[in-house]
Amino acid sequence: MELGTEYWENRWQKEETGWDIGYPSTPISSYFDQVSNKETRILIPGCGNGWEGEYLHNAGFTNVFLIDLSETALNKFAARNPTFPKDHLLVRNFFDLNETFDFVVEQTFFCAIPIMQRAAYVKKMHEVLSDNGRLVGLLFDTAFDKQGPPFGGNRAEYVNLFEQHFHIQTMETAKNSIEPRAGRELFINLKPKI
Repeated sequence: MELGTEYWENRWQKEETGWDIGYPSTPISSYFDQVSNKETRILIPGCGNGWEGEYLHNAGFTNVFLIDLSETALNKFAARNPTFPKDHLLVRNFFDLNETFDFVVEQTFFCAIPIMQRAAYVKKMHEVLSDNGRLVGLLFDTAFDKQGPPFGGNRAEYVNLFEQHFHIQTMETAKNSIEPRAGRELFINLKPKI
């Protein structure tokens, strides 16, 4: 299955977005409620409807960037958030980015890419984060009973995958997941190894 621009654009145009919970994920919004520097550069890859981006923008963060392969997804976000800077909406492939950020927010992006691309994901995350940056967000801690996306996994797999490029500050079961995902998500806070 080819999971490129055409696939995701088609999903958005047909409104086949069952992963979308319709609001920012509580573990992520709670984490950023503790971040005081509103000028910090934040990237949300595979942002979809961008609920976390909307939350951060409304909380006063001024350097939030959203990237997605689907122009339809970003257009929906822009229509909902007319004060969000248009030049911070990137219709591009995350793997083609050449910029750096202080935070990258992981929210259903990792599970949407083919498992064979996970090592490339980790390497690229390391590249786009500043030396003191953080990869924060959620990973599924479950196996799915159908062909993905989403693609599942577990903590042991993720530790093995990330530890070459990251210090694992936190990788534990999220305590405030939404009900359907309770006990099946890991909250992560990873710092790049220099």
